Amino acid sequence: MAASGPLPVTQDLSTLRAKLQGLLRFLTEALSISSAHTVDFYTESVWEQVVDLPPETVLAALRSAAEAEAEAQPAEARLQVEAESGSDITDFPKIFCETSQKLVSVEAFALTAKYYSVQNLGICTPFEQLLVALRGNQKQRTDENVKPEEFMNLKKSHEVQAMSELISSIADYCGIKQIIDLGSGKGYLSSFLSLKYGLKVYGIDSSNTNTHGAEERNRKLKKHWKVYRRRSKLDVNGLALQMAKERKVQDEIKFKADIEGVCNSSTANQEKMSTSDFLPDFSASVISNIRKQMENLHVYSHREENLCFENAFSLRDLLPINAIEPTSSSHIPKRKMSETNKERRKMTSKSNESNIYSPLTSFITADSELHDIIKDLEDCLMVGLHTCGDLAPNTLRIFTSKSEIKGVCSVGCCYHLLSEEFENPHKECTQEKWGFPMCHYLKEERWCCGRNARMSACLALERVAVGQGLPTESLFYRAVLQDIIKDCYGITKCDRHVGKIYSKSSSFLDYVRKSLKKLGLDESKLPEKIIMDYYEKYKPRMNELEAFNMLKVVLAPCIETLILLDRLCYLKEQDDIAWSALVKLFDPVKSPRCYAIIALKKQQ
Repeated sequence: MAASGPLPVTQDLSTLRAKLQGLLRFLTEALSISSAHTVDFYTESVWEQVVDLPPETVLAALRSAAEAEAEAQPAEARLQVEAESGSDITDFPKIFCETSQKLVSVEAFALTAKYYSVQNLGICTPFEQLLVALRGNQKQRTDENVKPEEFMNLKKSHEVQAMSELISSIADYCGIKQIIDLGSGKGYLSSFLSLKYGLKVYGIDSSNTNTHGAEERNRKLKKHWKVYRRRSKLDVNGLALQMAKERKVQDEIKFKADIEGVCNSSTANQEKMSTSDFLPDFSASVISNIRKQMENLHVYSHREENLCFENAFSLRDLLPINAIEPTSSSHIPKRKMSETNKERRKMTSKSNESNIYSPLTSFITADSELHDIIKDLEDCLMVGLHTCGDLAPNTLRIFTSKSEIKGVCSVGCCYHLLSEEFENPHKECTQEKWGFPMCHYLKEERWCCGRNARMSACLALERVAVGQGLPTESLFYRAVLQDIIKDCYGITKCDRHVGKIYSKSSSFLDYVRKSLKKLGLDESKLPEKIIMDYYEKYKPRMNELEAFNMLKVVLAPCIETLILLDRLCYLKEQDDIAWSALVKLFDPVKSPRCYAIIALKKQQ
């Protein structure tokens, strides 16, 4: 490795397994809440089956818990959880009824869910602490001209800046120049790593459309990058010109001060000296000094413009020869380049050849052979920003199986698209490698979340906490529609999706008509009165759905913790991995899937 600084200490496998065991004890009881689908809320009487409290009580308790959490610091919150829940955090009779398994204590439920969140378990390595350990005293190499907010939305800019900074620091730490970006999509991260940090990046995506789009976007980014470089030179020129003007003013002030000083001195001395005594000293020293200052003022008036070009020239010397387009401007004075500057620019040009982003199209699995995709594969890092479904766990599996991959930095998403080994135990399947579970302990437990629970893990608690609430009315419309379909058309399960019809509908009646048409059902057989009768029937019970969805939101971080702990434990089980950690990279309000799994292999 290029650096020798120790990386932050992380929790060992036995400690993580102990936390995993406690989390499973809680989820064994609580998973029934996340496993219920909102679409079936009224048709399957979900509230009566799962919760033994009025919805008003649940909502009030959740609001109180949120207010208490907002006032408590993280360390205080952990102590609060342990104190209020007793010595055993998993004392479930306080949360769920022993006989009916229904929820009976919202306060205990919220506190326990808080306890088993990633942040509260203390399994995260602080981002800034990791950056300091990776860099040591070395300054990170970067091109400050590249600003992501100019080329992407605020969410993507936030993600790309944080993740690229971390990846570049890991690459420097390991002495690596090549990056493989899996699920590169539109190429934002890949382009940024290449342009700003000078890394050689291969962006691999399964979509040919994304690959072509990434190529075009990268071409535009390079064009803007050159503009930024020229703008940077102009900024340097303007600064130099301003400095020259300020020096000119200062010299004029100094010149006047010297004249006044001479005059004052001569007036004071005339009473003591004769003219013949004074003139020889004045002509020998002061007049000479005045002449020099006048010459300097004259020179500055002619040099102030040249000075800015001299500064621009020194900036160009630091850039590769092929990074600057020739200019026909007659205002830039010709100047012979020193041999040292020539050599420096040649070396920069040579090193800049590795500054390449190459978008590639390939469907990646755990068994993909990278040498078939990347011909010049060398020691590299494998990264992924919001790799979808199974691509996140497959990224980790490829990392552990390929000797060329020295490190990994993976941020997953779309948990609902993960394949689960024990979801359909009676269904014959030839698949050998599953998205979940990965670690030995969960495989031995034959643990299964289920698709609905994994989908609820994608809910954003932090966004809801700051007022970006759930779309309760649209969810209510869909749940009532399901009851209409069941009663009037005899359909209990429908493979087709309604989609985003709510935003295009003017009323509940309009929503039902459009939805039935999209599902291929005859909407003419339902008169308006029948449709509106269903609406009036369930409208008083809308708060049940609101309260239930809030319970799912509160539980969501626990299911995400389970998935992330599974991946981290898998890495801890590997013999050739020197260091692995979970790091919170992003602001969860801006980017809810904010956790990165990071690992480095042992030196050979």
